[in-house]
Amino acid sequence: MLPLVMVLAFLLMPILEIYVIIQVGQVIGGWWTVALLLVESLLGGWIVRREGRRAWNALKETFGRGAMPDRELADAALVLVGGVLLLTPGFVTDLFGFLFVLPFTRPLVRRTLLAYGARRMKAAQARGPLFPPGAGAAGSPFEVFDPFGGRPADARQPRGPVVQGEVLRDDDRPAAP
Repeated sequence: MLPLVMVLAFLLMPILEIYVIIQVGQVIGGWWTVALLLVESLLGGWIVRREGRRAWNALKETFGRGAMPDRELADAALVLVGGVLLLTPGFVTDLFGFLFVLPFTRPLVRRTLLAYGARRMKAAQARGPLFPPGAGAAGSPFEVFDPFGGRPADARQPRGPVVQGEVLRDDDRPAAP
């Protein structure tokens, strides 16, 4: 479901932005619309810089105390996403960008997104385990591979025939110190 929503958002958002810009342009004029978009971008950049610095300092202070930075990390992520939205030209993205960045609307957005995430987690847990029992066993499609050996990480013996031997050093190479 989420990939479909993302595709529709990326296809429909530019169309919606162009429509809103044209409608605003017909009401206040083309040059005023461009000026308003420019002012929104400059104001948004200034707010993102200020709030980003605050979020970064709060994150550093929380890490310095040794506490879990859940709220601070969420705020930093919202400021980052809001900054991207504010620097994207358009009135609709600026609206969402200001909601994500402004210090008096960001807690509401954070709580809403956390509640949505909690509902999604409960629904995922109600559906059952992500992997079936026995996942990770040798030969299953879920086995875990060692990135260096290419074998399953839980395997005790290599697959296939094993030739016992020892490693010899070449005589022409100097011995390592």
